[in-house]
Parts: sequence; C-alpha cells; structure tokens
Amino acid sequence: MLDRRHLDERGRERRQVGGGAGAGEGHGLGGDVVGQAGEPGGHGGDAERVEPQQADRGLGRRRQGVVDGQAGDLVARPRPGRALRVGIGGPVGSGKTELVSCLCLAFSGDLSVAVITNDVFTTEDAAILEAKRVLPVERIVGVQTGCCPHTAIRDDISENLDALDALEERFSPDVLLLESGGDNLTATFSKALVDVQIFVLDVAGGDKVPRKGGPGVTGADLLVINKTDLAPMVGADLDVMRRDSAAVRNGKPTHLISLREDPTAASVAEWVREQVRARALQTT
Repeated sequence: MLDRRHLDERGRERRQVGGGAGAGEGHGLGGDVVGQAGEPGGHGGDAERVEPQQADRGLGRRRQGVVDGQAGDLVARPRPGRALRVGIGGPVGSGKTELVSCLCLAFSGDLSVAVITNDVFTTEDAAILEAKRVLPVERIVGVQTGCCPHTAIRDDISENLDALDALEERFSPDVLLLESGGDNLTATFSKALVDVQIFVLDVAGGDKVPRKGGPGVTGADLLVINKTDLAPMVGADLDVMRRDSAAVRNGKPTHLISLREDPTAASVAEWVREQVRARALQTT
C-alpha cells in the first residue's frame, strides 16, 4: 500500500503552488473549459475562458475540464492515456468491497487496475483486498477519511483525488476503482472525482429500497442489486425490484447479480469494459 505520508506531502505541495484554497469542490480548475452536454464525463458546446480565480482552487491546480450546467460541478475532461475512474458507492454491507475484488479478478487478463478504498476510521477494506491478493499491494490504497463517506467523495474530494492521481502517475492503469465508505441512498460522487458511478444495493435490505429512490439509486450510471441468492430467505421479490428500478432510473441500466454465484461479476465487468471502450473513442 502506498505510504499515506507521501500523499499528504503531495497535497501540501499542490496547495502551496496554488497560492491558497478556494471554496466548493476539493480541487482546482483553470484555463480553457467547454460547456457540457449533460452526460457524466461528456463534453460539448462552445469553448469559453475561465480564469483560475473564477474556479475553485482547493488544490491550486489547473486542469482541462467541463462545467456541469445543472450543478456547476467541475469535470475532468477525458484525455488520452488517463484511466477510466469508476466510483462505487452504496449502503454498508451491500457488497461494495466484494464487487471491487471480483472486478479486479475479472480484469486480470485484459485491463490494468488500481484501487482506492475509503473508511472513516480504519483502512479495513484495503486490508481485505490485500488479504485476498486480488492485486499487488502497491496498487491498493486505503484512505482513512475521518468524515462522513459522502463528504470525501462529493464535498471535499482532495484526499481521494490525490490518491487517484498518485496511482495514475505511478502505474498508468486502464481503470481506477474508487470505493466509497458505506452510506445512504443520497450518496453520489463528484464528477470532478470519477467518470462513472456504480451504486450497490443488496436484496437483504428489502425489495422496497429501489422505489425509495434517492440520488444514489436514480443518478448512478449503473445500479447493481446484489445478493439475489438471498431473495427466498428474506422474502424479497426480484421482479418488484427490477420493475421499480426501471421506473425510477429513466432508462439507465440495472443489474441484478449474486457475487456468491458469479464471483467474476461478469455483467458488471463487461459494463465497465464498455465504458473503457467508449471513453477511448472520446479521447481519440
């Protein structure tokens, strides 16, 4: 696992270079930006100049990016050679760490991967992945956030962003997986942090959960409903979960899976591969 002191030193260096911190998202953006068409990670519209002081300067960095017309979120524009950054969120116990483990194994033959996990007070999830030996330990970074999980992935993203950038610089992976700490149905990732988002629910939470909605359920690029093998034991109706997910997600995909029965998470892995291919077309 990478030395956290190294990441802290890099963050301090960037803040010193930037000449001060700004408000809002946890990293800076300056120079040329373009209007966004509305899709996560997409870009389009006429170019316009945004001066550095107009953008947040939390890490004192300049980046190429796009501005989300709805929330003003600063989005890193896809660039050749940069990894696809995948955020994985969801409630405690839904199977996020196990999904990360399965994806690492699924990609072992065709994609280069590195992982960041978030825990509030420990680096437990990183330790689990290390023990499973799904990746070399130097490709697994545990971030101890010390705050609510959604804060570290949406409101103050600097620590996770530094960790992502450090792995990018060291390994040049195809995919970076960022696992959030366990959170509620409102958890979403800043578009300045990840390119696509996966939200994981589990059947044991009850078949009513998808229709409760929340930004995590409705806004994720992919909704994963895990532990389908438990449905008979907890009295959950998978058809209801499938129907309700479709009703609240406006055409975005939902995968019902059991990681116990399919330890390669085949359908989710293929979805991620599709995002890698689509992103490669965007950056050529």
